[in-house]
Amino acid sequence: MTQAPPTPEPSAVTHPDGRVSLAEGASMPESPYVNEDLQPVPMSRRTWGTGSFTALWVSMSVSIPAWTLASGLIAAGMDWRQAILCVVLGNVIVLAPMVLTGHAGAKYGIPFPVFARASFGLRGANLPALLRGAVACGWFGIQTWVGGQGVYVLAGRMFGEGWLGAAEVGGNPWTLWLSFAVFWVVQVLIILWGMEGVRKVQVWAAPLMIVGGAALLVWMAVEAGGVGVMLAAAPEGLDWSPSFWALFFPSLMGVIGFWSTLTLNISDFTRFSSSQRAQTVGQSLGLPTTMTLFSLLAVMVTAGTAAVYDEPLWNPIDIVAQMGSGLGLLFAIFVVLLATISTNVAANLVGPAYDLANLAPRLIDFRTGAIITCFLGVLIFPWKLLENESVYIFTWLGTVGGVLGTVAGILLADYWVVRRTRLDLPGLYRRGSEYWYGGGWNWRALVAFGTGTLLAVGGSHSGVDAATGAKLGPFPEDGLIPPLAPLADYGWVVGLVSAFVLYWVLNLVAPVRVPATGDAGAAPDAGEPEQRGPEKTDA
Repeated sequence: MTQAPPTPEPSAVTHPDGRVSLAEGASMPESPYVNEDLQPVPMSRRTWGTGSFTALWVSMSVSIPAWTLASGLIAAGMDWRQAILCVVLGNVIVLAPMVLTGHAGAKYGIPFPVFARASFGLRGANLPALLRGAVACGWFGIQTWVGGQGVYVLAGRMFGEGWLGAAEVGGNPWTLWLSFAVFWVVQVLIILWGMEGVRKVQVWAAPLMIVGGAALLVWMAVEAGGVGVMLAAAPEGLDWSPSFWALFFPSLMGVIGFWSTLTLNISDFTRFSSSQRAQTVGQSLGLPTTMTLFSLLAVMVTAGTAAVYDEPLWNPIDIVAQMGSGLGLLFAIFVVLLATISTNVAANLVGPAYDLANLAPRLIDFRTGAIITCFLGVLIFPWKLLENESVYIFTWLGTVGGVLGTVAGILLADYWVVRRTRLDLPGLYRRGSEYWYGGGWNWRALVAFGTGTLLAVGGSHSGVDAATGAKLGPFPEDGLIPPLAPLADYGWVVGLVSAFVLYWVLNLVAPVRVPATGDAGAAPDAGEPEQRGPEKTDA
């Protein structure tokens, strides 16, 4: 009896517009590095146009964390003009790597974990994928806690002071914990119900959030006695002096850090793009404009709360809780909950679902990865991150941004400088290809990642409350590594630039040896069909 030959590996097809795919109807053969969710998207399913990407960014930008980011700058001591300058500049800066990393998804139809294999190796890609997934779990927890607060306020209006003034457990009323659990369960049920229904919710969630935010602005203007009174309520003692710039740059890194996760895994979305122009123009229209307008709304309302309540309220849940109108409160809370669910699914479940699937493709699919994310989001203790705007902006966003900026630098250097946007599409799924490196790990990426991370966050330090002298954050006042403390305020830029340059130099000094055949020097993994034949590359 003659043994059947192995299934031939599909070749890559380069289309006239420069995009690359497998032949229509073809797919990568089963292996430990492939499942249905990680396969390259065929050309027939790449249908997202400019409007789709613009709508995606409207849906993700119009959210409670985006509100708290902008309003938190007011609470930290900026006036509304300074806060808007910080938000606008940060989003313009972060747009560049967003579009550049999105190019790989649009060209090859691959998600972020597969894209990362080109620079980190087939196994090494799990490092940035799990790092990015862990951050998304934290964001999911933050969003869910905000939604739970909305449920708590809404139920308090229905059940009275007995609900709002319930006995505390762990520093919060037990009813708040219950509200958090209820909101968490609702999201899990929606995920189990199906993603298509959630996508439909996103279509009208963002517009409702804009209407709700505008209504909140009008209400706050009436309470403050006019828009002029709101905008005049600037913090005392802060102008454009050195004290402002000392606050500005860490805040700018926080704004950049807010979207640092998406600079990595934006290819999870651009892989469905109908063209490079669609993702470039769509993102350029959607991200900076929406974030600017929504942030302007947030800082104006927060400035108004400083005039009305003698202190800035940076959490919108705390603001709507001040409403006397029961109908207005119900509408506001409904909008908050709807926008939170919409943003949570798009921004915080898609990425880690793919990341976890990449860790064990045969065991974890997209839906399973999303459910795991829901559980991990609780273990991140999101209520601690939102207790203080200094911890939220400087510690959480700043530190995370520094680490993820390092990964972005490696991805950009590898794709744009080392490879000049040319990837072997089938090789990204095959052991023994040029992306196998040494045992599936690229030491150049690991060295660049370790060095960039050390420089970006090694000097992380916590500020001190001028009034109480209390330390604001978990780090030492003079930094984890004091000589590196001056770099920590520019963590994302330091991480991206240092990792970019070092990875580039390492590839010049020790270039990668490309195997002559697909399986040179590597035996198949257990259960992986052995593939024989010449390695295929695309133009």
